[in-house]
Amino acid sequence: MKATQSIALLFASCLTISNTNATSVDFYQFTYEGKDAVFAQKPAQGQFQNPIIAGFYPDPSITRAGDDYYLVTSSFSYSPGVPIFHSKDLVNWKSLGHVLVTPKQLPLYKQQTSRGIYAPTIRYHDGTFYLITTLVDVRGNFIVTAKNPAGPWSDPILLPEVGGIDPDIFFDDDGRVYIAHNDAPVGEPLYEGHRAIWLWEFDPKAKKVIKESRRLIVNGGTDLAKKPVWIEAPHIYKINGWYYLLCAEGGTGYEHSQVALRTKDLTKPFEPYTGNPILTQRDLDINRPNPITTAGHADLIQTKEGEWWAVFLATRAYDKTAYNTGRETFLLPVSWKNEWPIILEQGKEIPYQLNSPKISAITKNAEPTTGNFIWQDNFSGKALQHQWVSLRTADSPFYTLKNNRIQLQALNVGLDELEQPAFLGRRQQHTRFSASTQLDIPAEKTSAGIVALQSETAHYYFGATTINGKTQLFIEQANKGVPKIIHTASPADIGKRLTFVIEGNSGKISFYYVNKDSNKKAVLENADAKILSTEVAGGFVGTLLGIHARAE
Repeated sequence: MKATQSIALLFASCLTISNTNATSVDFYQFTYEGKDAVFAQKPAQGQFQNPIIAGFYPDPSITRAGDDYYLVTSSFSYSPGVPIFHSKDLVNWKSLGHVLVTPKQLPLYKQQTSRGIYAPTIRYHDGTFYLITTLVDVRGNFIVTAKNPAGPWSDPILLPEVGGIDPDIFFDDDGRVYIAHNDAPVGEPLYEGHRAIWLWEFDPKAKKVIKESRRLIVNGGTDLAKKPVWIEAPHIYKINGWYYLLCAEGGTGYEHSQVALRTKDLTKPFEPYTGNPILTQRDLDINRPNPITTAGHADLIQTKEGEWWAVFLATRAYDKTAYNTGRETFLLPVSWKNEWPIILEQGKEIPYQLNSPKISAITKNAEPTTGNFIWQDNFSGKALQHQWVSLRTADSPFYTLKNNRIQLQALNVGLDELEQPAFLGRRQQHTRFSASTQLDIPAEKTSAGIVALQSETAHYYFGATTINGKTQLFIEQANKGVPKIIHTASPADIGKRLTFVIEGNSGKISFYYVNKDSNKKAVLENADAKILSTEVAGGFVGTLLGIHARAE
């Protein structure tokens, strides 16, 4: 049953139904505020805050072009795809938008939320930016290029021979180019989670891999006898005559880690570091306060000043292992021991605040990407702010920006369907937050409101509709089953416009409206927000907060 049917039941319970059907709804503002206790004290002078990019920004990859750093993350089934950030100092970041912005670059028709774009790698070489990534279920691995990282990026260069996920592109100093990636091992897997890392040589002029060059470089992980699981996310670097291979191992959950291997010759076997993993949090007390967990999937960068740093994903958990904010981007310095990179000594906690890189440059006009902040959009620009994304791919936009408002076309598509709903969201970046929006009261047979969405099977829709001339508020919940109305209200003190508020705090979520006297009134408090956590909902994404309109 479609989600729209649950709203239709509200209409069916009435004696008469108007034939009036609004085709669009106007929204006038959206405000988001983060209120996390761990961010209450700002970093001291010369220090920075982890995560550097909070919220659902996983699988970070980074490159440097002169004094400038560029970072990308996975985007799964959200459009536009692959957010890209710029920094001068590795700490403060500014959004450049997205890499994949057209349906040709990013065809996401009927894709589940946690499919789509996996684990991009970005590299700068000889005046050109290269991004290699996987569009699972659609086209597999591909490359796009650009002279300007802000775009436009090229049409995809397809790599049909390269299977699996998490591709890396490496430019050797002899002019040869290689692609490493995760894929199935030779023959039948020996156990659940048995994967392998493969290496190809790539011909940049022909824009094809050299077919006979395919070679297995890691079977299973750092020690096959111990049955390591989910070796993935390879990155190759050449440093002081060594070829280093860094990979994630253990799966992207609580057992996640980063491991290192090396060789002097890419035609020879890679030797694993005896001190692996070089980053993990799985060996710490699970009951520790304010835990940072699931650390891994790292990419290294050397500053112009000579320091080495690593960006990687990790999560900020509540109730030991639950998190609604998704996998976030963190930064740590890299030390070297016997010519092996160490991101964090085992047994140590990832710090929330630490000394900044020794970089004199400053990122101008940086945006708030971490710490507590207030973000507001009054829809006064000619284009959407970069924080907004939609689900999947549409041939034509369902929204219009005009006269300091955004108008959503009320599509007959629910949030539980694999079409593109009339939904725009921005990431939940704090465990404790408030989000609000102001909108016109929808007409009969139309609903609109505010959403907390983890996936098509896990979300809340706090909306309004009009029945027999009266405004009806409702809260729709999807929790691994058919979406259902869990609460309704018909307040008599609503003004000419609606203001809806969602407040979240770890595993609880509350819903309010603001009445005509500007007082916040509860509709439903302390509902279960843990259903939006990765632990319960599954998948690889975090929660988005946004606006939605629907024809019922």
